[in-house]
Amino acid sequence: MNATIPPSALKGALSDPIPHFRDYGRRLLAMVEATDWAPVAKLAEDLADATVTRRQVFICGNGGSLGNAVHLANDFLYGVAKHPGRALRVTALGANPAVLTCLANDEGYDRVFEIQLTELANRGDILIVFSGSGNSPNIVKVLEEARRLGVTSYAVLGYSGGKCKALADVPIHSALNDMQISEDMQLIIGHMLMQWLWENREALAERHVQA
Repeated sequence: MNATIPPSALKGALSDPIPHFRDYGRRLLAMVEATDWAPVAKLAEDLADATVTRRQVFICGNGGSLGNAVHLANDFLYGVAKHPGRALRVTALGANPAVLTCLANDEGYDRVFEIQLTELANRGDILIVFSGSGNSPNIVKVLEEARRLGVTSYAVLGYSGGKCKALADVPIHSALNDMQISEDMQLIIGHMLMQWLWENREALAERHVQA
């Protein structure tokens, strides 16, 4: 039978959480303020064009980064326009567990994103990868495949940027050795893109009519 620890006993053994939370907030804010927004602006413009040209967008990552990829695929599919046919044709490459486990079992986990991109993408489509370290083998391989296919690649990275920083057409690098803040930056950047596309939805709708 598990013994219950009285809350009073725990309180004396644990550090005060408030200074920790404040320090985390300061570090996150410092990372946002230090970010070079030029490559993010390039991605924003590319995504805006994709809403009109109907180019496909693929997003992938591992672990928490996959969670962010799936979350943002939802935002990009609907939230940027809320009008059928005016948002993004977006796929999170890790969202289908049957495909993911099939490829991992038969071809190896390193190839789970690469093979999907091979089958689904066309030249000129867009790939966005999320990686804290920038060294995950399956992310490296999908970036290499994007280059072979003529798919424009963006990599949202933390730490040193790893191998992916050189492989991506446009790296978006937050140089901080903290996985959680790296993952926060993925979602912050994604939400910034979503809101900017929503802000420009009327101008993009006019281009849809002209197209």
